[in-house]
Amino acid sequence: MSAVLSMRNVGVSFRTADAAQPAPAVDGVSLDIHRGEIFGIVGESGSGKSTLANAVMGLLPPNALVSGSIRVNDREVVGLSDDALRSMRGDEVSMIFQDPTASLDPTWPVGDQIAETIRAHYPVNARDAKARAIALMGEVGIADAAARYGDVPHRFSGGQRQRIVIAAALANNPQLLVADEPTTALDVTIQAQVLQLIDRLRRDHGTTVLLITHDLGVVSMVSDRVGVMYGGRLLETAATRELFANPSHPYTRALLAANPAGAPRGTRLPVIPAAWNIESLREAELLRAAAGAVND
Repeated sequence: MSAVLSMRNVGVSFRTADAAQPAPAVDGVSLDIHRGEIFGIVGESGSGKSTLANAVMGLLPPNALVSGSIRVNDREVVGLSDDALRSMRGDEVSMIFQDPTASLDPTWPVGDQIAETIRAHYPVNARDAKARAIALMGEVGIADAAARYGDVPHRFSGGQRQRIVIAAALANNPQLLVADEPTTALDVTIQAQVLQLIDRLRRDHGTTVLLITHDLGVVSMVSDRVGVMYGGRLLETAATRELFANPSHPYTRALLAANPAGAPRGTRLPVIPAAWNIESLREAELLRAAAGAVND
């Protein structure tokens, strides 16, 4: 399979006024995401997931320093001009953000916002763009889409707003969809519906999806492969079923052990220390394994 997104030794750091050296946020990430797959990146808050996603989109702030290589359809993203990045975003690559309310203009009809996304990249007239926007709204599950084309965002529920954001992201049939915590603000039932929608659209359109989340249940539902991040590093990648059944990295095993899903009420769950040094963790795991072998 060909790689739609390819990263090699990607690092991201941020210059700050009160520090002599830039503060690192992502360190040496390398991975390939293949055409038509959903690749989930899971990790706790602050592990570098969203920073990596924003690096792919070229949406990092001016004080960010990006090293390594990020290629979308074999085109280098690192170092692209602002105009080239704007042309790429919404056309080759689209993004679904965590909060749909913040992604939509509160004073502008949602249908017009989708249609504007289309017209920003293709020379179509207003009538054709409107027809395409209505079709997309219907495709993502907005009932009576034509009648609701002119409604502003506050007239929709949170789940409906996220569906509208997904419709806008798919407006120009991007080859890569970056979904950054797309279900965090939704209740469990709507969360499942949105994940099923993303999976169905992937199958119908052949879209490649990079799914960013801290939720192990989310990646287990829809991802083909999973990468685990901690401290800005990608510790492990594996097929989803293999990672949950047989995690290879000590941190991944600790993360899965701390998951409350399926644990009886009142069970004391293992706790991952707030500042866990990866090298010390690996050494401790080897020592425990050796001690177990001696005791056996």
